[in-house]
Amino acid sequence: MYKIQTLNKIAAIGTDRLDAERYTVSDAETAPDAILVRSAKMHDTQFNPELLCIARAGAGTNNIPSARCAEEGIVVFNTPGANAEGVKELALAALIFSARDVFGGMEWVKTIAGTPDVAAQVEKGKAAFVGREIKGKTLGVIGLGAIGAKLANDAIALGMSVIGIDPYISVGGALRLSPLVKLTNSVADIYKNADYISIHVPYIASGDGATHHYINADALAQMKSDAVILNMARAELVDDDAMLAALESGSVLRYVTDFPNDKTAGAKGVIALPHLGASTPESEDNCAIMAVNQTVDYIENGNIVNSVNYPALSVPRSGSRICVLGCSSEDLMYKVTQNDLARKTDMLGFAGAKRGDFVYMICDYAKGAELAAAADAIRALDGVIRVRVID
Repeated sequence: MYKIQTLNKIAAIGTDRLDAERYTVSDAETAPDAILVRSAKMHDTQFNPELLCIARAGAGTNNIPSARCAEEGIVVFNTPGANAEGVKELALAALIFSARDVFGGMEWVKTIAGTPDVAAQVEKGKAAFVGREIKGKTLGVIGLGAIGAKLANDAIALGMSVIGIDPYISVGGALRLSPLVKLTNSVADIYKNADYISIHVPYIASGDGATHHYINADALAQMKSDAVILNMARAELVDDDAMLAALESGSVLRYVTDFPNDKTAGAKGVIALPHLGASTPESEDNCAIMAVNQTVDYIENGNIVNSVNYPALSVPRSGSRICVLGCSSEDLMYKVTQNDLARKTDMLGFAGAKRGDFVYMICDYAKGAELAAAADAIRALDGVIRVRVID
C-alpha cells in the first residue's frame, strides 16, 4: 500500500483516481511515499527516506527545495499548462481593465451612491476615468510557454500587435503561435516598443538563467512612459522598489500584479489582485489530475514526465524494472549497463537521460528475473543516489 500525503486541498477529481486498494491519501501521513502539494512552503521540511516524489499541482515550484530533493533521490513534478487557460484569461482581463481606469471609476460610483441625481453626476465626472483602447496597441510577451503563447494568440485576435521573446521555445510551442506574432531575440526590443508587457517565465532565484527581479530599474528605464506591466507569473520576477519608484516618477503608467504584498497593496499606479490566476475549478481540477497521473506513473512504472529536477524519461513496460537515480557522470550509465550482475539477469532494454548534474536510468528485465542482487550491485556504484525495483 502506497501512502500519499496532501499538504493542501487537492481537488477530489484528482485524488479519486488513486486506487483505494493500492493507495491511502491523508494530510496527516508522516512517512509518505509521495506528496501532493499546491502552495505549502516545504524548504524547511525534512523528508522521510521512503519519499519517492513530490507533485506540485501547479506550474511554479519555488515553494519546494527541488535541488535538495534531487540530491536525496526525490523526483519533483509540476503540472505545466494545466492552469494555462485560467491564468491566460486573467491576463486578458488585466490587459483590458488596465487600459481604462475601470476600478477607479467603480470605486468613485460607490462614493456618490445615495446622493441626488447620480446619473447626472456620472455624466459630469466620468471624464476623470477616460482610458484607451487596446486594439492597435503593442503587447510584449516575455515567455511563450503554455500561458504566454495563449495570451499572444488571443491578443492578435483582439487586433493588437504582439512581440514575443522566448529563447527556450520548443518547436511545438513555436508551431502553436500565430504567425502574426513577431519573435525577437532582444528583450530591449519589447521594452522599447510595447505599450503593454506581460511576463510569463519561471522564477529562478540564482545561477544560470536566473529570473529574480527580471523586471528591474534598468528594464523599467527602457520602457515607454505610458507602458503597463502585467505580472501573472511570480512576485519575485519584479523588483517592487524599482516598480514603485517608476510609477511615482511617471516613467511607467501602471502595474498589474497577482501577488500583492506590504509594498504594493494600495500603492499608487498598482492594480493588485488576490492571486486569482489559477483560482478556477477547472484549473484546480486539471492540475490535480495531472499531478496524480504523474505520481502514479512514476510509482508504478518509474516513468518521469514533467519533472523539474530530473530528466524526462518514459518507457513502455516490458517486464520487471530497475530504476536508477544518480549524479551525472561520464561513465555511470555505462557502469550500470555493464554491471556483471545486471548482465546475468536477462536485461531486455535500457534507457537513460541526463539533466544538469543528475541522470535517470530505466532497466527492463524478463518477468520473474532475480533482481535483488542486481539492484544491490547497482547501489554500490559511485554516483548512484537511489535504486528502485518495480516488479
